[in-house]
Amino acid sequence: MAVTRNMDPKKSPMPVQDPEVRKNNFDEVALGYTYETAVNEAKRCLNCKNKPCKSACPVQIDIPAFIERVANEDMEGAYEIISRSSSLPAVCGRVCPQENQCEGKCVRGIKGESVGIGRLERFVADYHREHCTEKPEKPVSNGHKVAVIGAGPSGLTAAGDLAKLGYEVTVYEALHLAGGVLVYGIPEFRLPKAIVRQEIENLKAIGVKIETNMVIGKVLTVDELFEMGNEAIYIGSGAGLPRFMNIPGESLKGVYSANEYLTRINLMKAYKEGAKTPIRKSKNVAVVGGGNVAMDAARSAKRMGAETVYIVYRRGMEELPARKEEVEHAQEEGIIFKTLTNPVEVIGDENGEVKGMKCIEMELGEPDESGRRRPIPKKDSEFTLDVDTMIMSIGTSPNPLIRSTTPGLETNRRGCIVTDGTDGLTSREGVYAGGDAVTGAATVILAMGAGKAAAKAIDEYIKGKNSAE
Repeated sequence: MAVTRNMDPKKSPMPVQDPEVRKNNFDEVALGYTYETAVNEAKRCLNCKNKPCKSACPVQIDIPAFIERVANEDMEGAYEIISRSSSLPAVCGRVCPQENQCEGKCVRGIKGESVGIGRLERFVADYHREHCTEKPEKPVSNGHKVAVIGAGPSGLTAAGDLAKLGYEVTVYEALHLAGGVLVYGIPEFRLPKAIVRQEIENLKAIGVKIETNMVIGKVLTVDELFEMGNEAIYIGSGAGLPRFMNIPGESLKGVYSANEYLTRINLMKAYKEGAKTPIRKSKNVAVVGGGNVAMDAARSAKRMGAETVYIVYRRGMEELPARKEEVEHAQEEGIIFKTLTNPVEVIGDENGEVKGMKCIEMELGEPDESGRRRPIPKKDSEFTLDVDTMIMSIGTSPNPLIRSTTPGLETNRRGCIVTDGTDGLTSREGVYAGGDAVTGAATVILAMGAGKAAAKAIDEYIKGKNSAE
């Protein structure tokens, strides 16, 4: 059906909770498009034949095709197109950095604002969840078994794609809940956990088995997984080991890694009265770092009752790696940005608790190996921030347990698993890896893309091996 295009240069705004209200609750901030708004926004898409947006999507969703279905009010048809490529559409629509990927290549963005691709993906996934009562159909088994280590976005994607091809897939998750960073890292106000649970239930419906409390390298090894009849193994165990600055005072009470802080809140529900895993009641909080995890920690601290929350970042506002939307939401909620600032010492009181953070002002010099201008300390610029809690959010690396219990598995100096760079094949035959376990901390969608590529490679490997026998 021919669609009358909407040539409005601006994308339809996303309704959100009022900042003064939302900073006191953990409910989702972005409220989602209405049916009418979604259709109107979809009509802004020009349905380009060369599909530059698709080429920028790590999981290769046919974006113009699904948006055309929305414009024609065929929401289930749109969902069917998305789900061919993505196992977690409701998640991606909420947390993907679309502005740097699909929307960054949108033709409408040349003379105006790009089409709200992420907002439309979220709408379609939510519409399907709310209106569809049929469970996904389980494919016929092909008789081959594959093990997946880690039930985060990368592992779940690999598992879903392999299950659709008929493989008997078991996912081994170290924690007591599946979801990985989706459940322990990203706060409820950005990604409601009910959404994650539903996406996981959809994977179970097509045959994916998930075993929790299974620490691979301790309960079972990679070699033992092969002995159990698995013909290939995918390692998507993430990067959950936090990094610290190694400055004086980091062992004081009141110093958290962002991982611990967010896990206590998101997974253990520390914001609820009487929580079994409580969290420190803070008045003034400093979060060190400038990425999305730092924004999540700062905004969570505000919701936990902190009066003042600082983002302490050694570069300027222009260099912040966090999504623009997350930075804007943090500013609206009263988070104070102390940029061009670097901590040099955590100050403690007589009880060994944090009472301040000594910092130094920075200025930007020549670009470093990452292409960003290098921060340089200013002379005689030390000052002290009055804080009682410090949250370190400067990155993570993979846990060493799997690599230390898997002979022949090559890793680099950062502890990341080395792969061939295209399909996730490691130095061990039949062992593939992807996501943060390979790249270090990165985005959900890049981890999903790696899981997708590895699933395809595993399918080809098992078929090739069996045809040769």
